[in-house]
Amino acid sequence: MSLRPPSHYQQNPSGKAPLSVLEYELMAERADALGRTGLRAEAALQRLREATDANREDLIDAAAEQVYAMFIQREMCGLKNGKDVVARYAIPGAVIARLGVSGKARPVTE
Repeated sequence: MSLRPPSHYQQNPSGKAPLSVLEYELMAERADALGRTGLRAEAALQRLREATDANREDLIDAAAEQVYAMFIQREMCGLKNGKDVVARYAIPGAVIARLGVSGKARPVTE
């Protein structure tokens, strides 16, 4: 007597194996993480837009950190082009110039 696996475990007509439960969960988590990083970046950019001159540099650093995290998460999801994100979120050039730069690397001006 031979046993066959259930039909939903067999390959589909396109020839590709169906997504495993783990692959599906990983895709869902990546998408959820992208949403969370997008919300954090959006909040940081909004704080920057409302900034006064006194704390502007710190808010640029904070926004750059959040936007950088969003770009990394987008790449993990397979989204390589960031031009649409820059336009959609209206990311200022000052933030883009600091992407990937640590706040400690910024020169001190006194």
